[in-house]
Amino acid sequence: MSNDWKQRLKLFVQRFWQPTSACMTCMPGSWGNIMSVLHWTVALRTGLFTGLLAVLLTFTPAAKLYGNRYGNALVVACLTTVGDAYSHTSRYRIPVLEHVTTGVVSGLFALVASYLLEDRARRVRAVWARVFG
Repeated sequence: MSNDWKQRLKLFVQRFWQPTSACMTCMPGSWGNIMSVLHWTVALRTGLFTGLLAVLLTFTPAAKLYGNRYGNALVVACLTTVGDAYSHTSRYRIPVLEHVTTGVVSGLFALVASYLLEDRARRVRAVWARVFG
């Protein structure tokens, strides 16, 4: 497997968990329906569609945005908004509010993950060593 495809696979996994987690967080009744199969189906569909869009974006010049942590968070937020809108209709009164909220939360997850998980999770390992030494 070439290095480009390995990076695309890694990108897909990252873009799968961030929107899925954001969708689980932002759907109405999220934590009350954590064991609902329907709830998980919608969240997984959102993550899958967003991950596929992220991989397709690597074939365009917009892939340069993945190199910058803030550009990456913006791309993730926009792709998640589109993926969530494709996956299901909004359950909020304002039709696009749920999709935009899911996108913003997913972008924040991507931004926080870029800080915590960079350099093989150096910051997480340092805190772990300090606490549990």
